Amino acid sequence: MHLFQILILAIIQGVAELLPVSSSAHVIIAEKLMGLDPTSPEMTLLLVMLHTGTMFAVIFYFWRSWKKSFFASQKVFMVSIKLIAAATLLTGIIGLVLKSLIERFILGNVAHAEIELLFGNLFLISASLATVGVLIIFASWKSRSARKTSMNLKRSCLIGIVQGLCLPFRGFSRSGATISTGLLLGIDKIRAEEFSFALAVVLTPPVIAREALRLLKAQHSAPFHVANMGALFYPSLIGMALSFISGILALKWLSSWLERGRWHLFGIYCLCAAIIVFLLHSNGW
Repeated sequence: MHLFQILILAIIQGVAELLPVSSSAHVIIAEKLMGLDPTSPEMTLLLVMLHTGTMFAVIFYFWRSWKKSFFASQKVFMVSIKLIAAATLLTGIIGLVLKSLIERFILGNVAHAEIELLFGNLFLISASLATVGVLIIFASWKSRSARKTSMNLKRSCLIGIVQGLCLPFRGFSRSGATISTGLLLGIDKIRAEEFSFALAVVLTPPVIAREALRLLKAQHSAPFHVANMGALFYPSLIGMALSFISGILALKWLSSWLERGRWHLFGIYCLCAAIIVFLLHSNGW
């Protein structure tokens, strides 16, 4: 993997991850165009490290507003922890159940099947992009007349369930789906955005650990060499730093469009992207 390729992937990841347009779908398409294998342990590790960079961008960008929303007092903090924990628990349950079902019933005829084998499936990516595009457009339209409500346990659980449904499917934007769900539930735009990215920060470390373990297992059959591992991790660290920078810029863009009522434009983009990905699939990519 060349440094130029890492630079391209990091910029795409940093921008697309924090916009509701599915960074994974964009990164996978870019990988295919550059002749890389999105299902390989090296690529999934790079993708997760890029997610790490954007996670730090989220913390940096939202820290001031989170202090007001989640750390205003001990009572507010405990309530916030309960809501985030409940949503994350449901995300984990839904995600693991879907993973198990897909690996058993859809990939059951593949030896040592892992859900990552679906990450390069352009037809599935296209369908996921189209689905989240419709959801974003509908939420943008519906939220204009929705009665405003506050975040509570029931609503946070619903957002967590939707987030869990996103996990196995590249193209089904996590931020797009969770923020749109919040808008449909009548939650304030800023509050829905803050809660969505708070969930992202909690979700990222377990995903990183899982992909690191997967990489180690993939190398188990070969002799372990620190230099070999460094050759895989160092490019990922460079990508992580670059995705942090582009992620900050993307968050400013997202917040601006969300607050100005331009949320539906992201949905239109997802639908257009779905058509392009489907055409690539039809042409044998």
